[in-house]
Amino acid sequence: MAENDHVTEGLYERLPEDYRERLGRPGAYPFTRGVYPRMYLDRLWTMRQYAGFGSAEETNARFRYLLERGQTGLSVAFDLPTQLGLDPDHPLAMGEVGRVGVSIATIDDMRRLFEGIPLDRVTTSMTINAPAMMLLALYLLVAEEQGVSWDRVGGTIQNDILKEYIARGTYIYPPQPSMRLVTDVFEFASREVPRWNTISISGYHIREAGSTAAQEIAFTLANGKAYVRAALERGLELDRFAPRLSFFFASHNDVFEEAAKFRAARRLWARIMKEEFGAENPKSWMLRFHTQTGGSTLTAQQPLNNVVRVAYQALAAVLGGTQSLHTNAYDEALGLPTEESALLALRTQQILAYESGVTRAIDPAGGSFYLEHLTDRLEAEARQLIGQVEELGGSVRAIEAGFIQREIEESAWRYQREIENEERIGVGLNRFTLEEEPPVPVMKIDPETDRRRAAEVRAFRERRDAAAVQGALEALERAARGRENLFPFVLEAFRRRATLGEVAGALKNVWGEYQPAG
Repeated sequence: MAENDHVTEGLYERLPEDYRERLGRPGAYPFTRGVYPRMYLDRLWTMRQYAGFGSAEETNARFRYLLERGQTGLSVAFDLPTQLGLDPDHPLAMGEVGRVGVSIATIDDMRRLFEGIPLDRVTTSMTINAPAMMLLALYLLVAEEQGVSWDRVGGTIQNDILKEYIARGTYIYPPQPSMRLVTDVFEFASREVPRWNTISISGYHIREAGSTAAQEIAFTLANGKAYVRAALERGLELDRFAPRLSFFFASHNDVFEEAAKFRAARRLWARIMKEEFGAENPKSWMLRFHTQTGGSTLTAQQPLNNVVRVAYQALAAVLGGTQSLHTNAYDEALGLPTEESALLALRTQQILAYESGVTRAIDPAGGSFYLEHLTDRLEAEARQLIGQVEELGGSVRAIEAGFIQREIEESAWRYQREIENEERIGVGLNRFTLEEEPPVPVMKIDPETDRRRAAEVRAFRERRDAAAVQGALEALERAARGRENLFPFVLEAFRRRATLGEVAGALKNVWGEYQPAG
């Protein structure tokens, strides 16, 4: 930090030089103060609690429970087999069906998941990546069955495959064909599903893997640039697809750094889109984002302390101008949220929105000496890291070279060392511990879920025209060998009652599976 930024350590007595140009006005380039002129005065952020476990019926009941209590958007958690394109009767699915999310393999499953929930009246976010096209196709078919035209369907699919190679690991195919799936979704949805956000470029998992706030901004926006370039290479029109790009960030414990992080990211993306890519539509410059409070910050020790952590993290997200928010439940370091803990997490957002007063002013912390210095510092650090990624040839090349992974691993190691050496204090973790802690109720998944779901998918296969399914899958494979958009072929396969595993498997037959180096 420059010497003239402060008079004494920790005391900020003046704003950064020429800050007004970087600050701007809410709803105006470069959007430091928010993407809308009146922000929460006109409309609160979407309260979108992440939910999914066991069967479609069980998750549907949780969705309804939360909607009845004031949730304003749905967010679907899928189990690992679904995320990896495996049916529940696949040998590798054993022991994981319904454990960390809902099990979805067929059109029947998707129909049950949204039974009684009109898809033209809610927006749905789906945390799904490698098979994102497939889950969106199933969702659109259910909307069709409900009589809802696709142009009235709103929501988001994560569809961010690059961060899977960096931080999360639920990839299926090698990077290049995976990028084709991403851009096929861009192209199809821009024509057929205009209200749908076709990607949620995710810094959340980068941060959860151990990155710093600046690294989260940099690697997320570098990935965003890679997706924009891929779409342009496909021949898509920039100002047609760019307004439907969205982002997903974590909110951790340092309230002012997190608020500054969101402001810096917004400013950087606006400049990238306007100055580097030449976008002309102001909506193409906007970084609209969903926030989730930091799962990796939650402790299994004294878990009720997590209620306080989540509240501060939610405050940081709102001070930073988020468009959508998920607040973690206090028991998530121990298991999936119980009904009680999920409700308390939702109430945390509602108290913030309706009782705290934080929504009475637009960008209420804007102009703070400290916040503006932090915003400038994070922007500068992120810009430098983006430059390093660009020197390596962009995100895909930087991932292949292991640069991004190494940067995150080193940051995670430094953080862990600070915890172990008590250079960083974790309340209840390495300081203020208790010898005995009262037990906390933990949600249990029915151990029969694996067997029941495997039987359901086998019965589904027996009730269909096998020849029609095989024909649709063969057509998909032929298209995958060529250059056609694959979305219509995936839709047709599901109309013929193919399963998720069969559709994903058809593409594996053509592209193979990704094998990480080493």
